[in-house]
Amino acid sequence: MGELLLIRHGETTWSASRRHTSYTDLELTPDGERQARALGATLAGRRFVAVLTSPRTRAVRTAQLAGLTISAVDDDLAEWHYGRYEGRTTADIHGDHPHWNIWTDGCPGGESPGQVGDRLDRVLTRVAPLLDRGTVALVGHAHSLRVLGARWIGLPPSAGGRLRLDTATVSVLGHEHGRQVILRWNQPAHPPPGPVPAGSDRH
Repeated sequence: MGELLLIRHGETTWSASRRHTSYTDLELTPDGERQARALGATLAGRRFVAVLTSPRTRAVRTAQLAGLTISAVDDDLAEWHYGRYEGRTTADIHGDHPHWNIWTDGCPGGESPGQVGDRLDRVLTRVAPLLDRGTVALVGHAHSLRVLGARWIGLPPSAGGRLRLDTATVSVLGHEHGRQVILRWNQPAHPPPGPVPAGSDRH
């Protein structure tokens, strides 16, 4: 049985400023491109029977820069639809709704936790037969991949709130004694050789 790798895309201007980004199709920043290339070193030596990516440019570009060959673009790997909260930060939203919690409340005009969970359950159903042949990589976004991680271990979508996921990280899902487990979570990419780019310590 193969492993399931979850890869979050590199930095964008909105991820750097913690703005909720779902359908807004942003490019990677220069730092985000460096992060994506560094993922190649983290993934070196791994062979994948399939690589699925979100349709958003930031995810597709991350996969390409990491040296992955994309098998398919899967709409169900898109980020949580934030509806009227698209482009806003949590701090900003709390100014209007102090008790709002995406993991329990969802987003007005967007998706509920249950709807996102149903989407990511479909992804897991599709990749299950592929894992019989080897390791699969999924390239996507913070909130949706956090939900997927929670669903993998049999927890509700809201449990994704306990699984922080930074940009350009690799998480590994697998099995232990026949149970689905999290093997590694939020592993940063290895830095590329040579001088560290100025400002990279903020990621």
